Amino acid sequence: MTATLDGGFAAALADYARRWPGEADTAALFETLLADPVDPFRRERLAGHFTASCWLVSRDGSRVLLTHHRKLGLWLQLGGHADGERDLTMAALREAQEESGLSGLVNEPAIFDLDRHWIPEHKGVPSHWHYDVRYIVRAGEDEAFTVSEESLDLAWRPIAALAVDAGADASVRRMAGKWMMRK
Repeated sequence: MTATLDGGFAAALADYARRWPGEADTAALFETLLADPVDPFRRERLAGHFTASCWLVSRDGSRVLLTHHRKLGLWLQLGGHADGERDLTMAALREAQEESGLSGLVNEPAIFDLDRHWIPEHKGVPSHWHYDVRYIVRAGEDEAFTVSEESLDLAWRPIAALAVDAGADASVRRMAGKWMMRK
């Protein structure tokens, strides 16, 4: 554990709250978890722990790669547990590579989105909170993905359509809206 990484993460959370003032309460929940003495970067912390996800956009920025999540049965962004990695940008990039099979990915260091969501009990693991920190990851030239065992399927989806898709997960719609505001 390094104070520099945690200090940098605390600063990134503060920056996120500044950029998205309507989400300051959410950022405060993440800051509280970061300050907890029990390692919040490990999945064994069942009171809640950090996860890392990516908004994996196509090279031209018009599409995002979503996974049909095997456990949750929803179309979501790629991501997963930090597993002790305190640099969540690197954890998000690792998850993007593992779940998509894509190479040449590049991540952006600023937090793109925060989402605290309840995970139901599954195979003996009690229900718990995920504090999901989401980063933008950009695809390289090759966008031919490979479906991993964690997904039922993967698909490139037009971001503009997701922003207004009432059937899409609320956090996916929120991220699509944020992406559209950037353009």
